[in-house]
Amino acid sequence: MSNDPLLQPYQLKHLTLRNRIMTTSHEPAYGEDGMPKDRYRLYHLERAKAGCAMVMTAGSASVSRDSPPVFTNLLVWKDEVVPWMKRLTDDCHEAGAAVMIQLSHLGRRTRWDKGDWLPVLAAGPAREPSHRAFPKVMEDWDISRVVKDYADAAERMAAAGVDGVEFECYGHLMDQFISPLTNGMPAGPYDASSLDNRLRFAFDVLKACRERVGDKMLLGMRYVADEDAPGGLPVEEGVEMAQRFKASGLVDFVNIIRGRIHTDPAMTDVIPIQGMKASPHLDLAGRIKSEVGLPTFHAARIADVATARYAVASGQLDMVGMTRAHMADPHIVQKIVEKREEDIRPCVGATYCLDRIYQGGMALCIHNPATGREETMPHKIIRAETAKKVVIVGAGPAGLEAARVAAERGHRVVVFEAADLPGGQVRLTARTKRRAEMIGIIDWRMAQCAARDVEFRFNTFADASDILAEKPDVVVIATGGLPEKDILSFGNELTVSAWDILSGDVKPGQNVLLFDDAGDHTALQTAQLLAEAGSTVELMTPDRSFAPEVMAMNLVPYMRAIQDKNVTFTVTYRLSGVRKTGNQLTAVIDSDYMQIGQERSFDQIVVNHGTQPLADVYFDLKPQSENLGAVDYEALVAGKPQTLNGGPKGFKLFRIGDAVESRNTHAAIYDALRLVKDL
Repeated sequence: MSNDPLLQPYQLKHLTLRNRIMTTSHEPAYGEDGMPKDRYRLYHLERAKAGCAMVMTAGSASVSRDSPPVFTNLLVWKDEVVPWMKRLTDDCHEAGAAVMIQLSHLGRRTRWDKGDWLPVLAAGPAREPSHRAFPKVMEDWDISRVVKDYADAAERMAAAGVDGVEFECYGHLMDQFISPLTNGMPAGPYDASSLDNRLRFAFDVLKACRERVGDKMLLGMRYVADEDAPGGLPVEEGVEMAQRFKASGLVDFVNIIRGRIHTDPAMTDVIPIQGMKASPHLDLAGRIKSEVGLPTFHAARIADVATARYAVASGQLDMVGMTRAHMADPHIVQKIVEKREEDIRPCVGATYCLDRIYQGGMALCIHNPATGREETMPHKIIRAETAKKVVIVGAGPAGLEAARVAAERGHRVVVFEAADLPGGQVRLTARTKRRAEMIGIIDWRMAQCAARDVEFRFNTFADASDILAEKPDVVVIATGGLPEKDILSFGNELTVSAWDILSGDVKPGQNVLLFDDAGDHTALQTAQLLAEAGSTVELMTPDRSFAPEVMAMNLVPYMRAIQDKNVTFTVTYRLSGVRKTGNQLTAVIDSDYMQIGQERSFDQIVVNHGTQPLADVYFDLKPQSENLGAVDYEALVAGKPQTLNGGPKGFKLFRIGDAVESRNTHAAIYDALRLVKDL
């Protein structure tokens, strides 16, 4: 028996959990037709097999037809969910993990033009800014109908064999009754006049569900214990709510939240991203546990094992949620057990996972492309039958992933890198203090490569002869790209690139036009650097919104860093040319909608337009390679080895990441994994 606090079993009523680590309810948006089919099941099963004590499924599975999904939520109001959920539950049970599911009615946190176009319901008429619907205030028949829907859904989950149900009570319908900020019910039993009234709907649901499923199923509340907002629910009421939950005998555990989720900034404070305070709400969860004594769970940027261990050892939590951390590495518990904590792939807080969901995509980890792709991508690399010599050019994220995977396959690997340090564009990103954690993507891979004897040759601008001298079996070009700034009709020589500013090669000007034709992090990082240096900045884009590639939660810290400085945003305008006028630069400004020909003066003009591949060495090698640089896409997607030939015998040649086209970090790493895993 280990004495590690994280590895101690925990008795939750009749359920024995094998350790103190769990993944809390979240919606990865892997559902198909509202059902947790194979992709969804295998995602949770991977974490269960690796030792996670409990996997909580569904970031708010929908209990009612008039709670239509906004990001592929599961539909537990349908009977056909039962066999799908049963298969997931049975598989995870066989792997030793408990399974729970979170149920909810979204209330106003959805839209009327989703699903069956039914009216959006809420406990008051106020619109939620994030989803913009003006809700219908619930009537008595709505309340009774939705309470029954909850009970029906709980009964379906009991039939599926899940161990428990967690009710989502922050930002959704249940909380819309409880919060003084959203309860606008007419005078009566559910109005905002007392805590009793505001809690009535939640207790109606709890009683109905308990009557339906009995004591064999655990019931819990993931609820806001402190809205941390003027006029909102205060922490004293949050503590009292937990006391009432305990006294009722209806609630077996609580899962603690602080804050609100009605806007992007509010949600980002609830679920902090990189550069923000780690585990900022642990103190609140600890207070609830101390003062009330109900089994207490919590998750909010508890990204590393040391923090998780402290949360349990200090008595603040009974079960610690490491949800995003398990997206980065599903084998955390196994590595703790095997005393390999240094091998854990770190969550760098990029929150690419959540941001993709809120943009209508599926959750993907910025640097673990196997997450959510368990059907096709391995978390553990299998050794090849025959060792080969693999030469990789470039030590950015794509090249390092290629090196790591090739080394784990048992190949002999040499990496050439022109710079003196690894990292490529990630290293440039990490120069911004708030995004410094991104270097974890590089550091982890370098450590993995070092453990497998990968040979690195830094400060080496490898040409074709250098590569061929290694007598390679496989060559992977991962040289990335260089910034493309010469996009104007005239005056390109008068501009500088965003990279020039971020790298420190060019000093910030006083009055700066930053023309962003890529809409990515680079532009906002540059704007922040310029603003913090005291520049007056105009960020101009031809798009109808600025930074469209920077999604909701990642936008928040940028805006907090620059909105109080001399930065303005101009959308739907295009920089067409620049000319010199004395010691100033005249910008000629037009639009995709019409020719304007407006002229304005700046002393510095910065252009951000993505990158163009730096791939000369690839084209030098291409005619000498067996496959002539070609990739069999059918084999690549099917997870089969590359067998194309037609060129001279010798070596196969591939290029990946931004050496192919300007994309993002996840795409570069995914390129590497799915190619090299079959070499």
